Amino acid sequence: MEAREKAETLKRRSRAFLQTARFQIENRMYDLAVFNMEEALQLFLKAKLLEYGVQYPRTRGIRRLLRLLADAAPGEEGRRYGELLSRYLFELGVLEDAYINARYIPREYTREEAERLFSLVSEIISGG
Repeated sequence: MEAREKAETLKRRSRAFLQTARFQIENRMYDLAVFNMEEALQLFLKAKLLEYGVQYPRTRGIRRLLRLLADAAPGEEGRRYGELLSRYLFELGVLEDAYINARYIPREYTREEAERLFSLVSEIISGG
């Protein structure tokens, strides 16, 4: 599969994970929603890196992927990703933790937490 095709597949899956997260929020499954948001954002960032010709590292680290994208994207787009990373460093860390929490640590999220994280992930994905 070519990089362009792979990027499109990752973006499609990213959108599906985000739609699933919205459904889960509406049905009060906040922990699963946050997990799916992490998946959505991770796949989106990897797709964007491929679009810029960057082979993404084998990592789940949202902040690392966003930093790589900020460095790879040209001009204003790169600055935008860098600003998002700086502004939402804490929230992005919460998303990273969601992957581990969903599997190993019984962490409950509130609707407010899930909604705020959903807004953040939507902002990043819709801008790309």
